[in-house]
Amino acid sequence: MLIDFFFTLKDAKIPVSIKEFLILLEAMQKNVIGNSVDEFYFLSRITLVKDEAHFDKFDKAFGLYFKGIDAVFEKNADIPLDWLMKRMQRELTDEQKLQLEKFGYDKLMDRLKQLLDEQKGRHEGGNKWIGTGGTSPFGNGGTNPEGIRIGGEGGKRTAVKVWEARAYRDYDAERELGTRNIKVALRRLRKFAREGADEELALDDTIRATANNAGYLDIRMQPERRNKIKVLMLLDVGGTMDDHIARTEELFSASKTEFKNMEFFYFHNCVYDYLWKNNRRRHAERFPTWDILRKYPADTKLIFVGDATMSPYEILQPGGSVEYDNPEAGAAWLQRFTSAFPKFIWLNPEPEGLWQYRQSIAVIQQLMSHRMFPVTIEGLERGMRLLSK
Repeated sequence: MLIDFFFTLKDAKIPVSIKEFLILLEAMQKNVIGNSVDEFYFLSRITLVKDEAHFDKFDKAFGLYFKGIDAVFEKNADIPLDWLMKRMQRELTDEQKLQLEKFGYDKLMDRLKQLLDEQKGRHEGGNKWIGTGGTSPFGNGGTNPEGIRIGGEGGKRTAVKVWEARAYRDYDAERELGTRNIKVALRRLRKFAREGADEELALDDTIRATANNAGYLDIRMQPERRNKIKVLMLLDVGGTMDDHIARTEELFSASKTEFKNMEFFYFHNCVYDYLWKNNRRRHAERFPTWDILRKYPADTKLIFVGDATMSPYEILQPGGSVEYDNPEAGAAWLQRFTSAFPKFIWLNPEPEGLWQYRQSIAVIQQLMSHRMFPVTIEGLERGMRLLSK
């Protein structure tokens, strides 16, 4: 039966492999979980889904295959809200709870269909109808070892199905990023290596050396495994970027966590002949752009972060900066950066649908060889994929 489940996931464009499917079957054979649909949901998600970005697709495919409540019944089979309002709570003894019968999944489905046809009014505290506070398997706020929760909130965690409820958070490739989601996307840009002092136990080498040493313990150490990627992030600050502070802070925070070898500098609107690291001291503590271009190796990944929204003169004309008389155009400095660091992208927090209305964005896109990506999960993943090539 689970072979069809496997193909349902494939049809939903979830990259699940045969090896992962066999792991799921092995776990089922070893009784890792009980006979609960919820337990099977979590087990199958853990074994089959490798990327959190596919959780929403998995939820939909899971519900489609196992025929969720909204697919089993007519969509016009509405249950009056008054039936589902909890007004009392019965307290059962342990003996009374043990006497409650489990119907089984198929009988539950058949019985619910029957009740939807027969029931005409609200019920509370009973053991048969759709209601609240009783021992019926249908409704909410009651007690039953195996039921279908309809309305309300779960408390006993024994429901085998939840009526028209998505209990799992959606992951939309177009949604704005939170720090957690950014970290997931940034992890595509990784290149691990072991460098530095031997501070970590090399378990395999220790076992091999101990075996070769007639069983006498021979401990071997190794350097810690670290992400070797070097990142230089240049962030636009002030002006129109004030509208994107929250999202840019999330991106910056996640990047500092994921990339241990990361340097950053600030600029306003476009890069010119100096940058800075502290906005409060930007007039007193400046870093010449030429020094930054020469300091970092060519294999450093360069990431610009900015909305690219400004007067085109700020990019194309000497003296075009809104703050001072810059001797060279911003375009000249952008070209120097892209020549010095061949792996570069521009991340734009401005909604992509507005890009076509900003002349300056079109100019920056051309200077960036169209390597501009929106700050969404899908956009960030595309950018990281390009940097990792």
